[in-house]
Amino acid sequence: MVGNVPVGGGAPIAVQSMTNTDTCDVEATVGQIQALQAAGADIVRVSVPSMDAAEAFGRIRERVSVPLVSDIHFDYKIALRVAELGVDCLRINPGNIGRDDRVSAVISAARDRDIPIRIGVNAGSLEKSLQRKYGEPTPEALVESAMRHIDILDRHDFQDFKVSLKASDVFMTVAAYRQIASQIEQPLHLGITEAGGFRSGTVKSSVGLGMLLMEGIGDTIRVSLAADPVQEIKVGFDILKSLRLRSRGINFIACPSCSRQNFDVIQTMNDLEARLDDVNTSMDVAIIGCIVNGPGEAKEADLGLTGGSPKNLLYMDGKPNQKLDNASLTDDLERLIREEIEKRKKQEEAVIARSAD
Repeated sequence: MVGNVPVGGGAPIAVQSMTNTDTCDVEATVGQIQALQAAGADIVRVSVPSMDAAEAFGRIRERVSVPLVSDIHFDYKIALRVAELGVDCLRINPGNIGRDDRVSAVISAARDRDIPIRIGVNAGSLEKSLQRKYGEPTPEALVESAMRHIDILDRHDFQDFKVSLKASDVFMTVAAYRQIASQIEQPLHLGITEAGGFRSGTVKSSVGLGMLLMEGIGDTIRVSLAADPVQEIKVGFDILKSLRLRSRGINFIACPSCSRQNFDVIQTMNDLEARLDDVNTSMDVAIIGCIVNGPGEAKEADLGLTGGSPKNLLYMDGKPNQKLDNASLTDDLERLIREEIEKRKKQEEAVIARSAD
């Protein structure tokens, strides 16, 4: 459990991101965490590089409700302090914090407060001994590094941990996770680290995480992008949505458009995605520009639009419903989608009310 979020054990795959504000800037960090939570983040990680940052973390913890992971390197005293201040998970590698008494102190604090630990191995910061042994980062080197840290936790009889083995190379990352998945039973935190900018990082993450998730490997994910962290959450959910592992928000089915289109499909899609970005309700919406594939796709969606002349045909729940003009097309679609969402919410509330009775 990371706060109130279960990780592993058949629970839904959690989506997380990390703040990129100065942690000592409490207002900026709280604002970014709230934006991430509004986007659907299950868990948020915050870097805590100093004791000043640890004190700021405590003030941040008081103002947000989403589970928080503290990212700590080397200084065990920071880990002890954030444990006192209510952290929900410690991202700290036990082999990097020095003497055994320091390791014992951190593990005891975690055990006493039911705080899990994440072991985070990164190809860019492998131990020097492993760099000498393997010559360069390899899947085997990542796994050996992780097992060294796991052995330390095993010696202290601490099993409440999860593991990540990240590299910027997709094949190295996938191979490493496949290897460790056969060696431990603890949850795995997936990610392609330093994946790149929004477009390239999204592609790398989708390919790498998709391969692993399709094999049943992975319990929580972080999409690492050199972009607004909110985009990491959106891409993460889109990956899970495409694999039918989780559903959040609207799943748009849209044609790439061609000369057959009877309305501007691309502009309509851009406008709808922007306007409906706040929607959390799961729904399939098809936006198809012509009658070749339109009726088939529209019938399979909760709400579907087929381009037509002189008017476009709207399907609701697989049946023709009404015709829409191009002049007010986006406005009409947004209104109809939101009306359908409200109808579904009322139906769900009614079911809950009946169950309570």
